Amino acid sequence: MSRVRILTDSTASLPSGIAKELGITWVPYYIHRGKEVLRDLVTAQADSFYSWMTTAERLPTTASPGPGDYLDAYTALYEQGARAIASIHMTSKGSGAYQAALAAKNLIAERIPELRLEVIDTLNVAMCQGWIAMEAAREAIGGASLDAVLQKVRSLIPHAQMIQTADTLRYLQLGGRIGKATELVGSLLNIKPLIGMRDGVIVALGKTRSREKAYRAMCDFVEHAASTIGPVKIAYVHAAAQSEALRLREIVQVRVETVENYIAELSPALGVHSGPGTAGLCFIPA
Repeated sequence: MSRVRILTDSTASLPSGIAKELGITWVPYYIHRGKEVLRDLVTAQADSFYSWMTTAERLPTTASPGPGDYLDAYTALYEQGARAIASIHMTSKGSGAYQAALAAKNLIAERIPELRLEVIDTLNVAMCQGWIAMEAAREAIGGASLDAVLQKVRSLIPHAQMIQTADTLRYLQLGGRIGKATELVGSLLNIKPLIGMRDGVIVALGKTRSREKAYRAMCDFVEHAASTIGPVKIAYVHAAAQSEALRLREIVQVRVETVENYIAELSPALGVHSGPGTAGLCFIPA
């Protein structure tokens, strides 16, 4: 196994089996549901959690892992043979994970000074974060140094893009993650908002009057980007809406040259804010 290892969080929403295949370690977020404290993708599994959310009277809250969680994970990787770690996290403007990981970096520098550790803010989330972790892991598997891995990561961050839609922005609004997309709140019935992320903050990208039109607008968005950056790798993401992700893939794959694609379900810690029924895509240059 490579002496350069990759760590990320459950919010990367990696496709099933990919973390194990690429040797990626992930740290679960916390979900507070009443007096229950759940761990994302550990004691909070997507199917049962999203089913519960549709009937919930009060939304749960989420919290990033703490410095101790990252310290434990870094120490475990060192004990497994890692001598360098790239720690890859969702936008620092929407979560405390990046700051917690930095705190853990300072702690481990005192305990294991020979371990080189770099903490990275992707300024994104979901499979944009996931793609960056995956590409970093592929570099590491191929024998790249930590510096080469970091160069790859930094080249991808400006080009990783997300666009998604949902039946409502209620969950984002209630969870305080609405960012600069407040203009879409209170739109007319049956309007499907399109949201993305710019500079680490959620932004409005438009609105349509049906899911079908929303998916075609997403396809236009990716096609336009691909005209500049070339072929892409796409993850079709959803929250309890796999059939919608599959429909979106049907539309996009006809028009956009894609060299790799996955269907990936958003982790419950993200689904708390986006809500069941969310569908969209995350892509990077191939």
